[in-house]
Amino acid sequence: MGRLLIYCGIGLIILGLLWPWLRHIPLGRLPGDLVIDKENFHLYFPVTSSVLVSLVLSLLLYLFRK
Repeated sequence: MGRLLIYCGIGLIILGLLWPWLRHIPLGRLPGDLVIDKENFHLYFPVTSSVLVSLVLSLLLYLFRK
């Protein structure tokens, strides 16, 4: 459990340091993301972005387990 928390902390530090460059990635504005904007109602559901993030995280976890 201790190792996991240390790795998560290191990952968050790295993510924080890379944030100025990562925010320019168009994640969240991909073609498959659903946006419904009506009068007094706004729904945003990032389908494609969620699938892409899931694939990348699955690949990273697979590589780190080996």
